[in-house]
Amino acid sequence: MNHNNVCQMLGIEIPVFGFSHCRNVVSEITRAGGMGCLGTAYYTPEQLEIELSWIDEQVGSKPYSINMLLPQKFETVGEPLSFDKLPQAHVAWQKKLLDDAGIPHLPESERDRLLNDELAQMHLTPEFADELLEVVLRHPNIKMVVSALGSPPRHILDRLHAHGIKVGAMTGKVQHALKHKEAGLDILIAQGSEAAGHTGVVSSMVLWPEVVDAVAPIPVLAAGGIGRGRHMAAAFALGAQGIWCGSIWHGTRESDLTDEMKQLLYKARSEDAVQTRSKTGKPGRMLRSKYTEAWVQPDAPATLPMPWQNVLNAEARLRIDRARALDYMTCPVGQIVGTINNESSVRQVIQDILEEFVTTVEQMPLATGLENA
Repeated sequence: MNHNNVCQMLGIEIPVFGFSHCRNVVSEITRAGGMGCLGTAYYTPEQLEIELSWIDEQVGSKPYSINMLLPQKFETVGEPLSFDKLPQAHVAWQKKLLDDAGIPHLPESERDRLLNDELAQMHLTPEFADELLEVVLRHPNIKMVVSALGSPPRHILDRLHAHGIKVGAMTGKVQHALKHKEAGLDILIAQGSEAAGHTGVVSSMVLWPEVVDAVAPIPVLAAGGIGRGRHMAAAFALGAQGIWCGSIWHGTRESDLTDEMKQLLYKARSEDAVQTRSKTGKPGRMLRSKYTEAWVQPDAPATLPMPWQNVLNAEARLRIDRARALDYMTCPVGQIVGTINNESSVRQVIQDILEEFVTTVEQMPLATGLENA
């Protein structure tokens, strides 16, 4: 597939893009000929340097990409994050929820350290974005940066372009895609509502061709509910030039999810991936749990704006995970979770996707009755 436009643009072998917060997954996708994309939302600049250096060693000269939180507006400008600034009514409601479920408190001897470590990972500020950018620019294997929350600020976009780095962005609406095109982005990821994490409300089948038509000739990657070769064939049929996968890697042996979390995913059905504001304050698709369900009950408070909802649920997540409270455990995952039924490997997932893609394309003339046309 070397003649594919996206492959030529980025110097990769197959138009399969894989997003993950796990460096092992990112490096394996890249080594297999696709382009792994490392999510940086939870890394300090020092930690990011360690992760990127490790990936560099694993992939040799192969290009890879990173995903950054680069919104045009930052709600925390001039306002350092602190647990003390949380609304006490929200804190009390969440504490009662976990206490009533019998989920133990964090040990007093460790609580402050654990919470401060969590806070250090939340860096949705202009200052942190610029610090992360400095780290990125020190790694020449990074050939694309994807903005997860809109077009990046102009000064960041210009610096990336000056270093020969392609810039992309996620989009769930045609209106947003047009803004990305106007901003001068190089590639767009049209993410249907089936996807994990922050998504819009338009399904992939409708969104992909709408975005393709709206931003041509900018190449579009299809995202949202992709984990099989037939999905890939559908994406190309609808005008995409590559696929962007995220949730499908959760079930691989390279994934850094705990064994308990993987088992929950293997048992889940497609409808168990629900949209919730409970994690970040913005709509995001996650695995249904008693924690996500509690936030939509009549007695629940309104979720806080990003990033304060992240700050609020930091202690809850630590308590839930440390207690292995399976009914309350959750993670971002798309509706493709219904087909993640057992452990595989990154390379096997890619091989299965490509084999089914080729078979599907080869059988298309027969399936449509156009084999002799």
